[in-house]
Amino acid sequence: MISETYKAMLGGKSVIRQLSEYASARAAEIGAQNVFDYSLGNPSVPVPEAFNRRVIELLETRSSIEVHGYSPSLGISSVREAVAASLNRRFGMHYTAADIFMTSGAAGALAHAFRLVTGPGDEILTFAPFFPEYHPYVDLTGARLGVVPASADFQIHFDALERMLTPAVHAVLVNTPNNPSGAVYSEATLMRLAALLEEKERAFGHDIWLISDEPYREIVFGGKEAPYVSRFYPKTIACYSFSKSLSLPGERIGYLAVNPESGVSAMLVNMCGQISRGIGHNCPSSLIQLAVADVLELTADLSVYETNMNILYDELTALGFEIVRPGGTFYIFPKAPEADAVAFSQKALRHDLVLVPGDTFGAPGYFRIAYCVETEKVVRSLEAFRRLMREAY
Repeated sequence: MISETYKAMLGGKSVIRQLSEYASARAAEIGAQNVFDYSLGNPSVPVPEAFNRRVIELLETRSSIEVHGYSPSLGISSVREAVAASLNRRFGMHYTAADIFMTSGAAGALAHAFRLVTGPGDEILTFAPFFPEYHPYVDLTGARLGVVPASADFQIHFDALERMLTPAVHAVLVNTPNNPSGAVYSEATLMRLAALLEEKERAFGHDIWLISDEPYREIVFGGKEAPYVSRFYPKTIACYSFSKSLSLPGERIGYLAVNPESGVSAMLVNMCGQISRGIGHNCPSSLIQLAVADVLELTADLSVYETNMNILYDELTALGFEIVRPGGTFYIFPKAPEADAVAFSQKALRHDLVLVPGDTFGAPGYFRIAYCVETEKVVRSLEAFRRLMREAY
């Protein structure tokens, strides 16, 4: 028997991936330099050289079993200790190794987090605009994903959240800095969210967990830092990836950190090892775990993303686009000049501008630009935007 669940999913493939595949095919026809592919959030800046050197050193000095063998189910102990110490130093937390679980990127962390604190039929709320893969991530656990409508400033629409916070909700999922809007939740937003969740916990008589998806935590503009979500609410599970901060998406490395103030952090981390048995997670790369442990507080040169954002924001607002200025990430989320952002994105393809309509992010009428490309290409793309606006509008 063929699984009808996954067969049905063939009709709903990722719009982002489909556009990326289109861009690759188009580049083969006319040259990659002539296609302005803003579809996929694939980091464009080099990995820090210190990471590469550490990988080479490990390969040259450690035994084969250390760098190529299975790691322990929860991750390498020394790496978990290093992650905890770094988070404590940076954010004033009190993690120990027992609160950290090493994962295959933020996606692996989320897959475990959802299963830790929900069961079939429970609801997880998230906020539009949101990463579209949240649907399969949640739906295939047996839980349900509820989407709170977007607010005008892409913070949290609290009136809508209060209406949707029913006893069926066992977890709330936030993504700050946000894909696709670039919004960074303020301390005031997080404090208000924490107070509301605590109020509803008392009213419903059960826990409500806050799951924080934060792979863009280090990409924040204006010399600021993103508030660390776990500081505001004891029952928080932070899901992190080094894909963006270190430009390592292909290495699939990250971690899950359960706030020790929850009182059950060590138990949940141990439960992650059992969840792995059911979803085939079975330990991220030993070599890459050991390598990132030495560069936890380094980043790639992330300044290029702020440069690209400023160029696009200035030009697109001058062309008449309505935009909430991003506070971080490498995405910008303008309002399309017509109600149908899918139609707008199709018009953009005629100018070899590959843009992702906001419908897939739960925000029809907007479109996403993933500007993790070379700055010179961003500059060259501006004329394509000008032509699009002149000819179509």
